[in-house]
Amino acid sequence: MKIELPQVGESVIEGVIGKWLKQVGDSVEKYDPLVEVTTDKVNMEMPAPASGVLTRILVDEGAVVPMGAVIGEMEVEGEEADQPPLEPEAASAAPEEIDQTGVLLKDVAPVGPTGSGGPASASVADATPTTDSTPSSGRVRYSPAVQRLGEQHGVDLSRITGTGMQGRVTRGDVQSYLDSAGQGESDSNQAEDEERVPLSPIRRIIADNMVKSSSQIPQAWSMVEVDVSGLVSRREALRDELRIKHGVNLTYLAFVLGVVAEALKENPLLNSSWDGAGIVLKKRINIGVAVAAPSGLVVPVIKDADTLTVADLAKAVDGVTRKAREGSLRLEDVQGGTFTVNNTGALGSVVSRPLVNYPQAAILATEAIVKRPVVIDDTIAIRSMMNLCLTFDHRVLDGSEASAFIDSVKRRLEAIGPDTPIS
Repeated sequence: MKIELPQVGESVIEGVIGKWLKQVGDSVEKYDPLVEVTTDKVNMEMPAPASGVLTRILVDEGAVVPMGAVIGEMEVEGEEADQPPLEPEAASAAPEEIDQTGVLLKDVAPVGPTGSGGPASASVADATPTTDSTPSSGRVRYSPAVQRLGEQHGVDLSRITGTGMQGRVTRGDVQSYLDSAGQGESDSNQAEDEERVPLSPIRRIIADNMVKSSSQIPQAWSMVEVDVSGLVSRREALRDELRIKHGVNLTYLAFVLGVVAEALKENPLLNSSWDGAGIVLKKRINIGVAVAAPSGLVVPVIKDADTLTVADLAKAVDGVTRKAREGSLRLEDVQGGTFTVNNTGALGSVVSRPLVNYPQAAILATEAIVKRPVVIDDTIAIRSMMNLCLTFDHRVLDGSEASAFIDSVKRRLEAIGPDTPIS
């Protein structure tokens, strides 16, 4: 049977083969971890789809492939093999057939909100193993992706030892050569006082996502100042109580998420996406929270945020943030987001312009709370002020709808006072 990368929802369109946990010839039981896969949202161990023997690995480690792609084959008891084995004489003379992935994926187009968005053919080219020629020819052929990378850096591919199946040279091998001693030889223009930092799979995917967001969404931006003096006082009064009761920190973000959820109910167009044929309004309010994890930016999702109290939201934020930093997020933790909040204030930022999390309609950045002099009723007072920065898809929203939403958030935040409940 063919082993395919599972479709894990529209928000994940491709993955990077991190590490094969089984080798050709190994027996596997159904649900045994088979291969490590990295996506733009989470790292995961893909389980074996059935019990049997792994017979072929079609995609090398480090390759980028679309979800649904065939990455290997296994023999399952009671099931006919995908193709009859070659006779010994034929096997020694014929090159290995490796074009199944390309044939099966020739009509695949990128879909879903996150991921590189690049053409499926490019991913297939990266994923296709290289083919050794027959021993009599004495020549070695390389995949188009490997050849392109070699040509870009002037690398003699024959000098690279391949780590792929049957000694094939992979893109990872070429990159490793560039990152090591071969770097200086292949890139003579790089100065001695420079250092190249290799790109991790997640860093590559994040980069592709950012390009997709900025190139496919016409993004507009707006900012308002919010007096959060009441929020600061209320949080300070309750933080010890919540820590004692629930063992979590009561953050400003928990209050913001509760307010944003209510504002999204009042302004449903912000909780939508553009699909070319129309605007899709989302009935559930699932707020993604951008978290800087060690492996890169991830956006775990708090589901049905409008049904949670501030205390519930504080616990939810604490949970997903901890899991993100520990690298233990599951796929369900990062799927289904309908709107994103980016707490750049935690980094000390006071003004930012975040990129929309494709294909959502908008993203809100909450900036650092800073005490500033402001004019209130013709007098100057020192208040705790915070900037709210909204980036939105101008195909879905015009300025009036965006302003109505951000004003709704502002109004609710400024209304927080001594009697505001958190549970």
